[in-house]
Amino acid sequence: MSQEFLQHQIDQSLQFVWVLFAALCMPLIWLYLWRQITPTRLYVATFIAPFATALVLIATPVVLPVIILCDLVLIVVGLVDVWSLPRRRSFAAARQCVRIASLGKAHKVEIEVDNLSKRDQPVTIRDDVPDELVATPGQFNVKLKAESRSSLIYEFAAQRRGAYLMETVHLRCQSRWGLWQRDFAIPVESRIHVYPDMKQLSEYAILARTNRLSLLGVRRTRRVGQDHDFERLRDYTLDDNYKLIDWRSTARRNKLTVRDYQTSQSQRIIFLIDCGRMMTNEHQDLNLLDYSFNAMLMLSFVALRQGDSVGLICFSDDIHNFVPPRGGMGQMNHLLHASFDRFPKLVESRYDQAFLFLDSNCKKRSLVVLMTNVLDEVNAFQVQQYLGNLVGKHLPLGVLIRDHSVFAKADIENPQGTAFYEAAAAAEILNWRHQVIGDLQKQGVMALDAFPESMTAPLVNQYLAIKARHLL
Repeated sequence: MSQEFLQHQIDQSLQFVWVLFAALCMPLIWLYLWRQITPTRLYVATFIAPFATALVLIATPVVLPVIILCDLVLIVVGLVDVWSLPRRRSFAAARQCVRIASLGKAHKVEIEVDNLSKRDQPVTIRDDVPDELVATPGQFNVKLKAESRSSLIYEFAAQRRGAYLMETVHLRCQSRWGLWQRDFAIPVESRIHVYPDMKQLSEYAILARTNRLSLLGVRRTRRVGQDHDFERLRDYTLDDNYKLIDWRSTARRNKLTVRDYQTSQSQRIIFLIDCGRMMTNEHQDLNLLDYSFNAMLMLSFVALRQGDSVGLICFSDDIHNFVPPRGGMGQMNHLLHASFDRFPKLVESRYDQAFLFLDSNCKKRSLVVLMTNVLDEVNAFQVQQYLGNLVGKHLPLGVLIRDHSVFAKADIENPQGTAFYEAAAAAEILNWRHQVIGDLQKQGVMALDAFPESMTAPLVNQYLAIKARHLL
């Protein structure tokens, strides 16, 4: 009989616990759905004791009034504290950020938050940053003074090109006693277009004006004194012809100054950028296609400043984008819009379609720059075949991007175990790759073999060497 009574008491206690739990959860769910209000960990922890003492009802049912009284006290305290939460109209927010961002570069964002209430408010602030934009720091824990404005600055770095929308600024504040917290989503809309790296363009322009392009690895390979259009003034050296001295500038600077000249020759550059499976490999959170677009934009900027025309063909299993070759700095906008939302596809690239399209739309002799990667004999054979067929009609340049994973395994010192076989396989691939580049050069095709993050300067140097030697 005592066992049945004990079981009855246990069932009643558990039933009371579940009723108490349901009675507390229903208002909490209603508060969250209605006002985005949730209890803090402190308030949740205070209910652990009533739930635990409810199990005492198994032995002493007389403590039930005490447990109910404790629950009522906690509920009343919570209801009083919930009214101290700030209202939506207590806050206002604004955001200042760039509309155009560069891939992989840090950009500053300033958030201004106004506390319109008459008491200090400790808040947690987080911006509506998409997953592709990594923010540092991700959130702020600040105390907003009464009737004041606070400015918060963070940086984001885009890991992927494209168009993104930030719609809100998220705030989380607590009640006066810290039992409740409330989330606010303040509408602040900002659109950001992430383009390939453009900060390098402004850096090049600054260094070009100050004659410090060597800091970017760019070499000047021009035969000074045999060209006709004025380019710049510079200090006299012993190797200069005295006829090139600019006497007015010399008198003004009180230092021998000579004139540099260059040939007025408008040339054409056509970029063929592979957007297929060979460009999906990544290094430092950027794929090979991202590096290719960065290098393409840099060389385009340099060529357009030289008065040349630049065009672009993006292809994989089909022709995705075509920008006809034109001159003028306005062409940069067309190149940017054609490349900022283009991503590599896991498909086999159709080189035959790309070169047929090139032959149909680009009749004049041009510098054709193919940017791709070679990892197998089928891909390498097509690159050799189609670039080799351009010799004579165009000036082909193959930019073969190195894969860090292959080169890293081949550079391991004293490999052991499976690493030895991986190093041997990597070395064989590199020897084959070197043979492919040699075969291209034998066919009269210029080839550039570089790591993705360091191919921009060699590509610009190759272009300047072509200009200096008048190969077009």
